[in-house]
Amino acid sequence: MPLPRDLVIGTSTASYQIEGGVTAGGRGRSIWDDFCDRPGAIADGSSGAVACDSYHRWDEDVDLLRGLGADAYRFSIAWPRIQPTGDGAANPDGLDFYDRVVDALCEAGVAPFATLYHWDLPSALQAKGGWMARETAERLGDYAALVAARLADRVAMWMPVNEPVVSTLFGHAIGIHAPGESRGFEALAAGHHLLLGHGLATRALRAAGAHAVGTANNHTPVHAVGDADEDVAAAALYDTIHNRAFAEPILLGEYPNGMGDGMPGPVADDLAVISEPLDAYGVNYYNPTLVGAPGSPATVAARAAAPQLEAQLSVPEGIPFDVVPMAVDEYTAFGWPVAPEGLTEVLVQLRDRYGDRLPPVHVTESGCSTDDVVEDGTVHDEARIRYLDRHLEAVAAAIDAGVDVRGYFVWSLLDNFEWAEGYTQRFGLVHVGADQERVPKDSYAWLRDRIRTLRSSG
Repeated sequence: MPLPRDLVIGTSTASYQIEGGVTAGGRGRSIWDDFCDRPGAIADGSSGAVACDSYHRWDEDVDLLRGLGADAYRFSIAWPRIQPTGDGAANPDGLDFYDRVVDALCEAGVAPFATLYHWDLPSALQAKGGWMARETAERLGDYAALVAARLADRVAMWMPVNEPVVSTLFGHAIGIHAPGESRGFEALAAGHHLLLGHGLATRALRAAGAHAVGTANNHTPVHAVGDADEDVAAAALYDTIHNRAFAEPILLGEYPNGMGDGMPGPVADDLAVISEPLDAYGVNYYNPTLVGAPGSPATVAARAAAPQLEAQLSVPEGIPFDVVPMAVDEYTAFGWPVAPEGLTEVLVQLRDRYGDRLPPVHVTESGCSTDDVVEDGTVHDEARIRYLDRHLEAVAAAIDAGVDVRGYFVWSLLDNFEWAEGYTQRFGLVHVGADQERVPKDSYAWLRDRIRTLRSSG
């Protein structure tokens, strides 16, 4: 089925993953600078200190977007560049940098989609408690006001917080991302403050004249590994924590299943802030999740049937669910199952769950790591082309089913620093070598041609 001609097609990146220049222009330290200093925290012992050096080569990246024919570019603003300590007046050099980037995007005909917080919290705020402290949410609102005062007239869409669920679970519950805390269920307090920060930032952006404000939540369709009550209950719990606990405060102004009772602060007042109406809802999708009760017969059998596969998430002991390897025909280089039908499923599920409370949807991240083949200066990535083709078909299927999907953003424009995996996983449409040279891959040419065909259709 065809895609609408006016579907926004773009790419996504994040500041710490591409910018480098961690001491340039008055930037302060972030929790990811600190986390990368921990022995063993990053798979290859690397960091984002240089990354793709986009801080110095941003004009090349804009040229790549122009050549691709991208309608929009979702990038993030590094909080430590704007407020090196997370508080106080704005750093002029930081604002000037993003001012230049936004101007260049507009001149190239690429709509700027700006994320305010993509996980690079200033270290000074972490020293005060980080996202476990209510003050951090308040500081995010202040930071949003500073940035919007400079950029709101040109940014097409704002997204205050990227994937609060991932920051909560990976960063604060199991400790495999910065700040590296292993708090278990206590981490839900950090999740609440991330959501509150989203709401406070949304209010600040609107007060500054922002054109449109959305969000970017990570969503996965959750399936029980078996029919036993314990497996069904485990899957329902995972769905609640991963999906509903971060969607429903924003869309409905309430927590599911009484979760609000355990949250800090004046929860009812906070929910009124968190649920500020949005112009768009962003969905970051990579794969479905298969869940069972720890040690259940179905969980044990699924693991025995696919011993070569690693779980998508390593769940600590004592947590009442287990993420089970999923058997499919194809996997990414990361070992994630390729399941485009899951994207259709999650989009339809959101529409069915939230009805008219769901604003127009953008798929704000969708992509895969592949084992690229570099030959004579050409980068072949047929697996990525297959992935993108099938996931665009999944978007078309969701639109055909009545979901109001307005955009699709590929993760990512560039091979980059992939968080705890360092540089071992490549998600980019553009190959970035050790010398920072950008080489568009076969997938870049394929997507460029797909965009051209879409715009000329009808």
